[in-house]
Amino acid sequence: MTTKIPRPPGLPLLGNISDVDPSNTWVSLQKLWEKYGEIFKITVLGHDIVFIGNIALCEEVCDEKRFRKFVGGPIVEIRKAVHASLFTAFADERIWGVHHRILAPNLTPTAAAEHFHEIRDIAADLTAKWRDLGNDANVSVIDELNRLDLETTTQCFFGRRLHGLTGVEHPMIRAMDQATGEAMKRPTRPKLVNWLLHQSRFDRDCDTMRQYAAECLQYRKDNPTDRKDLLHAMMNAKDPETGKAMDETQIIDEMVSMPIGSSTAPCVIASAIYYLLQNTECIAKARQEIDSVIGDGDIIYEHLDNVPYCAGIVRESLRLSAAAPGFNIEPLPGTKDPVLLDGGKYQVPATQTMIIVLHGVNRDPAVFEEPEEFRPERMVGEAFDRLPEGAKKWFGNGKRVCIGRHYAWIWNIITLVTLLKNVDFEMADPEYKLKQDGWFNLRPVGFDVKIKPRGS
Repeated sequence: MTTKIPRPPGLPLLGNISDVDPSNTWVSLQKLWEKYGEIFKITVLGHDIVFIGNIALCEEVCDEKRFRKFVGGPIVEIRKAVHASLFTAFADERIWGVHHRILAPNLTPTAAAEHFHEIRDIAADLTAKWRDLGNDANVSVIDELNRLDLETTTQCFFGRRLHGLTGVEHPMIRAMDQATGEAMKRPTRPKLVNWLLHQSRFDRDCDTMRQYAAECLQYRKDNPTDRKDLLHAMMNAKDPETGKAMDETQIIDEMVSMPIGSSTAPCVIASAIYYLLQNTECIAKARQEIDSVIGDGDIIYEHLDNVPYCAGIVRESLRLSAAAPGFNIEPLPGTKDPVLLDGGKYQVPATQTMIIVLHGVNRDPAVFEEPEEFRPERMVGEAFDRLPEGAKKWFGNGKRVCIGRHYAWIWNIITLVTLLKNVDFEMADPEYKLKQDGWFNLRPVGFDVKIKPRGS
């Protein structure tokens, strides 16, 4: 006999619309997970959505023999800016395969490693900027890391420096935030309300993002180079299976998608700094490792495999922050009703949309002892290797896993090591407790720190 999937009580016609704050959807889902646990559902404007919140169920619905990525809701809305990109293409859009086969060879671990020096040197530019601010300067961690992320992504993938670490923030950052925020909210409103009250700003933000990409593309045309980066592949490569190339609109689609995808990385490192300041013994351990392996010299690529504790900090920050907060799943087409989960304990319709809530999955007490505690040691060596695959879904799953995950990993490690090696941090507000919001990512809100050169 199956168990009924729990849900909060709803309102007539509107369902559970009041249980989810459109301005902070993921934190609302965190609260529902805390109340209902491993699986729950809500009804919004007549549509049922099931949420997955533990590792065993996460592993089950990530089985690509039974389930696939669902493209709906906010992901459909952001197609206004990126059309059928790798992130947003429907399962039956063959263009996804064309783009993937062109881009993937340029985002392998080996290809990502070729950007090591650029990532390292731009991170060093940020610490140099901070040195010039003087001791105990206050900075917004997420704002500074957002600048760093866009600067690095644009240089590594498109071969252009924006010089955006200082001065006025690049408009791409604000446009990404506003457009993805609007994409999250639009499915919760009547279409007429979206069109009357919100469409013009959404259109402007989407145009701003595409203008950023168009300018980078034009810069490459105006400044020919033998650089073999991601933009070179998009402009010149052909799909080995179909012989198709990407047209200019499709290139711009993917150029906009890349910074949106990489925007989770600053959230990870900003969260890591917060967790480290709450657990200062972890800073001491990390610096002991950094000083032993790297010493006073520059970081080189070979160092990255020899700082396992720092890698553990990044993984544990990915776990606790859920910076990429979840992903959507649906049963494969042709699946017969009902779909049984957990050995028949639960059942859902064959057309059911399910969303994996990584905040809950990553805190599964069946896998993580004291799951709210920050313990990098559990993410190092054999302890990490023993974790089930459902505990490692930070970059998504299967065929539609984040294509930039290897680049993101290198960015995260280099940025963390660079900051810990060169900068001392102190909470600007000693009473601050972590608050999060976000759209396609989850970031610390209101988290400022005092910075100064390490040891000064």
